[in-house]
Amino acid sequence: MQFLTNYIHEQLQPLYPPEDIRCFVRLILTDVCGWSYHQQIRCKDTQIPEKEKKRLIAIVERLKKMEPIQYILGETEFYSIPLKVNPSVLIPRPETEELVDLILGEHKGTPLPFSSDDCKGTSVLDIGTGSGCIAIALAKHRPHVVVTAIDISEAALQMAEENARMNKTAIRFLNADILNTNKTAALFPEPFDLIVSNPPYVLEEEKTAMNANVLNYEPHLALFVPNDNPLLYYDAIATFACQKLSPEGTLYFEINPRCDTAITDMLHNKGFTCTKIIRDLSGKNRFITAKLTIK
Repeated sequence: MQFLTNYIHEQLQPLYPPEDIRCFVRLILTDVCGWSYHQQIRCKDTQIPEKEKKRLIAIVERLKKMEPIQYILGETEFYSIPLKVNPSVLIPRPETEELVDLILGEHKGTPLPFSSDDCKGTSVLDIGTGSGCIAIALAKHRPHVVVTAIDISEAALQMAEENARMNKTAIRFLNADILNTNKTAALFPEPFDLIVSNPPYVLEEEKTAMNANVLNYEPHLALFVPNDNPLLYYDAIATFACQKLSPEGTLYFEINPRCDTAITDMLHNKGFTCTKIIRDLSGKNRFITAKLTIK
């Protein structure tokens, strides 16, 4: 096994930083051999069968083409929850875990509680659910919440539904285009207590600064917005929320830090108050929360 570990390092060293390669080694050996990290340490001299060697080499060859390890293995973890992923959905990011943490933490013990003891009937809508990561994490940690999730991509919804079943969470998934605001609003007769979205927000002009593993493999539909309309999805979601957010409800966005002021201005113009910009752990303005003015 030590020989194969050295092989992985030698093949990937020109392409990836050392910490990434160490992570790849652990993930590959877990996937190929079924070994935990502690078993990998104890089994350094163990011989791996030829079939497993071929599988390992095939994974390394795909990594050399900058294909994300999550797509190669077909799985990842989000908020301590296992998820299946494929190129029809974005690979969940740590910043989005922070968004979930923000929702769970900020609502704890409030009049519209997200505490595990008193949230029965609270309704949540996740717009642009992708892999289902946000919806599933909220449903998993607050099982009495009623969670609905929408996406324009049927392939993404299939993946999200599979992840929801795997994690034993009851979520209603619907195919809907949030840019067709009125049609989407008509799907829901009742308002939501919380609307959350991590919509496409990367500007087309930002492609040049992106890594090949993102640009060449992850779905552009879920990533990019036109340079001349960076608030395309935020504006549509805010318009939808004006119709479908309950009087005491809250809107949560993950945002492009370059657009923080423009988004808050847009929300104020639509009648939202208590607008708050929140930084992520790297210090970037990454999240916005807002409430509607009660008329």
